[in-house]
Amino acid sequence: MKDRDSDFSDFNDFGGFEIKTIGFIGFGLIGGSIAKAIKASRPDVIICAYDYHSNPPSEDLAQAMSDGILNRVTTDLSEGFPECDIIFLCAPVMANISYLGKLKGLVKPSCIITDVGSVKGSIHDAAAELDMEDVFIGGHPMTGSEKTGYRHSYALLLENAYYILTPTGKTPPAKLDALLGLVNEMGSLPIILDPGEHDEITAAISHLPHIIAAQLVNLIRDSENMGDKMKQLAAGGFKDITRIASSSPKMWQNICLTNSGTIKAILDKYIIYLKNASDALEAMDADYLYSMFDTAGEYRNSIPNRPVGLIQRVFEIFVDIIDEAGAIATIAALLAGNGISIKNIGIIHNREFQEGVLRIEFYDEKSLNEAKELLRKSHYHVYDR
Repeated sequence: MKDRDSDFSDFNDFGGFEIKTIGFIGFGLIGGSIAKAIKASRPDVIICAYDYHSNPPSEDLAQAMSDGILNRVTTDLSEGFPECDIIFLCAPVMANISYLGKLKGLVKPSCIITDVGSVKGSIHDAAAELDMEDVFIGGHPMTGSEKTGYRHSYALLLENAYYILTPTGKTPPAKLDALLGLVNEMGSLPIILDPGEHDEITAAISHLPHIIAAQLVNLIRDSENMGDKMKQLAAGGFKDITRIASSSPKMWQNICLTNSGTIKAILDKYIIYLKNASDALEAMDADYLYSMFDTAGEYRNSIPNRPVGLIQRVFEIFVDIIDEAGAIATIAALLAGNGISIKNIGIIHNREFQEGVLRIEFYDEKSLNEAKELLRKSHYHVYDR
């Protein structure tokens, strides 16, 4: 395997498997980020994208053409895609299954078709039914954001993220090696899993949390009987823990419909945990309530604080400031003067989960740590979670 910073211009670094043309069906946050990561190391690779809209191209695809990330946009899968060495299916899960069928008979035998969906079992079943197990390798980059669309994509979204691959029983070793190499080249960390094992894991750590967040927000919405007071006071901690409820409803509808059995099983278990908490409240069971929070906190603190994951980490700190004109500008100027970029900044009135009143969000962990050190040296009180 070549080092990530090596020259990949010869296109023959994966055991002779050539990667000259790559196709994308779906070109939002994940598809755009993968394409940008590939272009960063392989500027000469030809990348084409399918646009199901009629001409002219959609706004996102037009922007990607302008950025030099895409070389071609087509509204006909028979144009460009038969020449592709790799095709990424980056549409919603159910659409990916449909496109897999449409590609049958169009792609060359040496092509690799992979997807980026959060559910693997259903598309693997489709590949088997279509007799396409020799060309399909399931994929799932464990990264993302509540933001959607190409405009929010960036190459580093894939860096240091686990990238799960789920080969079939008929996947040629050379194809798997080629895709593993490309994932490594993007800066991701590949892991090979069985499709069923993948779906059980993601149901627990990704699919269930999104359902919880969505229904918690709906509960507050439906409980609103005091004007806008509940919404106003929900800023801060509540908004942070329900951030993922802003994710694409179409995508999560598809995920729930294609992994329904596994999600329901873990959801039913969670309902039992909620019932236990309810019973403890009714019985005033102090020991259970203490243990519930203590064991949860201990386990959560043992989870590695990786910069990327299925639910994107937020790089934020909270700073106490004096309520006077220019206080925020002073901090912003201090950070900017030391080359630290701010992603977002604002005043937090709800201090339920933090001590500081000024919330500052950064693009990465390095900037976060540099900002904390700089502000503390400047005698600011800085807190994080």
